[in-house]
Amino acid sequence: MGRRTRTTDALETIDRMIGDDDALHEGIAREVVNLQVAQLVHDARHAAGLTRLQLAKRAGTPRGAIAALEDANYDGLLVPVLTRIATALGMQVELRLVSPPLPGS
Repeated sequence: MGRRTRTTDALETIDRMIGDDDALHEGIAREVVNLQVAQLVHDARHAAGLTRLQLAKRAGTPRGAIAALEDANYDGLLVPVLTRIATALGMQVELRLVSPPLPGS
């Protein structure tokens, strides 16, 4: 049996630990997407200079929904379904928020 190579890559370490357990792989992929969503919402809100309450009012959603998204505690349908689709395709989900194109461009 060969000697294991040491790594500091957390995802590689997790992958070694869970092996072929598809349910665990899917759960980890879902949490990675939750963290990406949390970071995107948080960064975009801060860049706009808004509080959670201000963003919630603008978005027509409860402040708790913004808090849940930013805390990676959101269990809505989008993330789990999107993650399952990506996993089934051998892909991962990447999210980003962009400004709309300028009029006339």
